[in-house]
Amino acid sequence: QVQLVESGGGLVQAGDSLRLACAASGRGFSNNAMAWFRQAPGKERDFVAAHTRSGGITAYADSVKGRFTISRDNAKNTVYLQMNSLEPEDTAVYYCAAVRSATFYRTSSSYTYWGQGTQVTVSS
Repeated sequence: QVQLVESGGGLVQAGDSLRLACAASGRGFSNNAMAWFRQAPGKERDFVAAHTRSGGITAYADSVKGRFTISRDNAKNTVYLQMNSLEPEDTAVYYCAAVRSATFYRTSSSYTYWGQGTQVTVSS
């Protein structure tokens, strides 16, 4: 069982940066592939970024490629999402997700554990 708690969201202006953190508790964090998803009002929950259990392979949605970076610190049981050059279209609730797997997935239904989400609002 893994519990996830996101932090770091907020209200920023276009072009600013934010770093989200997802702290995991419980057993087996290092056994999980990790991902970030986001959900804007009235829209589906979309894939943002993910990496393998080892952290060696990452993937990004086309809309954030080159602006966002996912990383993990297994010693701190934490995964991060560094978001640069934020745009109003990035406004959403951001969720951290985990699945006991070596590899990651781009579909939300593949993930077992979810955080409660953190709001990111980007003003123009």
